Amino acid sequence: MNMRLTDTPLAERMRPQNPDEYCGQSHLMKKGAPLRSLIEAGRVPSCILYGPPGVGKTTLVRLMAKFTERSLLEINAVTAKVAELRELVEEAKRLKTMAGGMSALAFVDELYHFNSSQQNVLLPSVEKGDLILIGTTTENPRYEINKTLLSRMIVFDLKPLTAPEILPLLRRALGDQARGLGSLEVQATDEVLLDIAGSSGGDVRQALTRLEASASFVAAAGGTALTTEAVTRTVGSASVRFDRQGDDHYSIISAMIKSIRGSDPDAAVYWLARLLAGGEDIRFICRRILISAAEDIGLADPAALQVAAAATYAADMTGLPEARIILSEAVIYLASAPKSNSAYLAVDRASADIEKGELQPVPFHLKPDGSGYRYPHDDPRHWLPQQYMETPRRYYYPGVLGSEQHIAARLKKFWRRFSEEG
Repeated sequence: MNMRLTDTPLAERMRPQNPDEYCGQSHLMKKGAPLRSLIEAGRVPSCILYGPPGVGKTTLVRLMAKFTERSLLEINAVTAKVAELRELVEEAKRLKTMAGGMSALAFVDELYHFNSSQQNVLLPSVEKGDLILIGTTTENPRYEINKTLLSRMIVFDLKPLTAPEILPLLRRALGDQARGLGSLEVQATDEVLLDIAGSSGGDVRQALTRLEASASFVAAAGGTALTTEAVTRTVGSASVRFDRQGDDHYSIISAMIKSIRGSDPDAAVYWLARLLAGGEDIRFICRRILISAAEDIGLADPAALQVAAAATYAADMTGLPEARIILSEAVIYLASAPKSNSAYLAVDRASADIEKGELQPVPFHLKPDGSGYRYPHDDPRHWLPQQYMETPRRYYYPGVLGSEQHIAARLKKFWRRFSEEG
């Protein structure tokens, strides 16, 4: 066995040399797909490649440059100054002249780090075609990028890869003598490679890193077979894709809340576990659970808000890891409870009237210094017919599930408007 040592990571060595080696993103890069057809025709639009880490954004940029035979200028959005951007623009113009009118590619990684003035430096050159701007970003460009620049670019969405999409690359990397791990003479079944791919969270770079570490461990120990046990011993648990400052933060909490609203406790507790595994702030989770209890369960089960409030207090007092049990109980309770958004809709209707300018005066008998107020508890029913708004309005429409059936029946006895439909 010849254990060739190199400090260049496997993920860098295995970057695709042609479009056929590129894995994943079939909606863009399979034969006949839009972006691949453009690349093969030698044409590249100014565009933004949007997706999480490790899905092939940088690799795609380099393939664009190679197969369209264009010069590639790279700049770091985090450290670049306006003066550097102006130099890049001038260099792009020079290269275009030398190439007979073929524009160079200007590659800006994490383009969203540019402020408006930096983005505006590039705008005229993009508009005139002095350069082809390729930006990559893990943040949604539709929110983060200057709208005038965005209107001159196409956004290509890149998705996390599935395990079967990553498998061919891992298989090739394990056997490749020139660029991969072939010199280690380590073998692995597709089942083991799929386990590595599946534990990478859709991140190709992570999958290759895990393969390299695991195969190197086996080879160093004198073995030739890579097993699931060896992978677990080397790289531990699966990689959890989660960015507390980015889209994952909002997407996963949104999935949890919508699962609660949809009465699916299994999905809701899964997304809760994803949030916890990603290191999400417990108080952020608790705030959303409290809101869901009032917005989605509401008066169909008034105890839901009490459960959520108790869980918030208990989780804050205990902390992790025990807090996960408390939050799980709350999420399962909310997902399994009857649902009503009547309280949410009621305050929205009242707020809409106020925003339209309907500012009713307080009836005189309800004012602290008024007269004529009748005390409801003086009546055996603990209710008396009395006007509480100058012009009565209907905002609350009880739901038909859980406790609201009883609320509706009680209100119908007091107020004629609760006997009306609509």
